[in-house]
Amino acid sequence: MTSENKGTAQLTAAMVLSGTLGIFVVESGASPFNVVFFRVLFGALALGAYVVSRGWLRSHGFTPRTLGLAVLGGVFIVFNWVLLFSAYENTSISVATVVYHTQPFYVVLLGALFFRERLTAGKVGWIAVAFAGLILVSGVTPSDFTSGDSSYLIGVGQALLAALLYGLSTLVTKRVTGVRPHLIALVQVLVGIPLLLPFADFGAMSGTGANWGWLAGLGLIHTGLMYVLMYAAYAKLPTSKIAVLAFTYPAVAMVMDWLVYGHHIGLVQALGVPLIVTASLRVTLARTPAAAPAPRTVAHAPEAASRTATPVASEA
Repeated sequence: MTSENKGTAQLTAAMVLSGTLGIFVVESGASPFNVVFFRVLFGALALGAYVVSRGWLRSHGFTPRTLGLAVLGGVFIVFNWVLLFSAYENTSISVATVVYHTQPFYVVLLGALFFRERLTAGKVGWIAVAFAGLILVSGVTPSDFTSGDSSYLIGVGQALLAALLYGLSTLVTKRVTGVRPHLIALVQVLVGIPLLLPFADFGAMSGTGANWGWLAGLGLIHTGLMYVLMYAAYAKLPTSKIAVLAFTYPAVAMVMDWLVYGHHIGLVQALGVPLIVTASLRVTLARTPAAAPAPRTVAHAPEAASRTATPVASEA
C-alpha cells in the first residue's frame, strides 16, 4: 500500500468515526455541557497517553506565545462542541451537521477581517452560493420567526455559532508553528477540563449507568483515536484529497441519523447540500499553500507540525 493510499484509508476511517459522533452524544443522555466535559476528560487521557508513549513531551516546541494561542484555540473549540451538541437536541443530527459544515466560509471571512488574508471575488461568490444552500438546508421559514416554538430556529443558530467558533479556533491554531498537532490538540482538551468544570452537573450523572460507555467513547474514540488517524493522514495527503474526504463526515452523519432515529432532510433541504459541498470545495481548494491543513512532513519532525490542530471541515 502506498503512503497516499494509507493516508486515504486513515482519513476515511476518521471521517466515518466522526459521522457517528452524534449518535454517541444523543445516546449518552447527558446535557451538552456534561457531554463535552467528559469528552475532554477522556480525550485528554487518550491523547496524553499517546503523546507520552511517543516521547513528544520532551521536545514539545511550545513557546509562551504559541502555548497561549493553543489555549485560546481550545476555548473556542470547547464551546464550539457545546453549541453543536445543543443544536442536535433542537434540530437533528443531519440538519445541525450540514449547517455546521459552513466552517470553511467562516475561516475565509474571519481571515480577511482579522488577518487581512486575501478575499477574492470568486471566494465571495462561492460563499454566497454556500449560504443560499444553507437557507435551503436549514428549512427555516418565515413562520419559524413568529411561531411560539422557536427551538428549531435556536438550533440552527447554535450550529451556525458553533461553526463560527470553529473558524476562530482554526485561524488561531494555524498560527501555532513548530509544534506537533497532537500536542496542540492535547492542550485544547486539557483547557476544557477547568473551563467546563463550573458548568458540569455531576448530580445528573448519578443514574447514567451504561451510558458512561457512550461518554467514554466520545473521548477515547472520537477524540483520541480519531485525531491520531487524522493527523497521520494529513501528513500523507494533498490538500485537495483532504478536502474531498472531509465530506465523508456529514454523509455518514446523515445516514446514521436516518438509520438510528429515522430523521432525514426533506427534498427542498436536500437541494442545498450540493451547493454547500461544491462551494466548500471551491473555497477550500482556492486557499494558498500556507493555509493548507497540514504540511506533508508532519510525521517526521517536531517543527513540521500541522498548521491547525482541528480537522479540516469536520466536527472533530
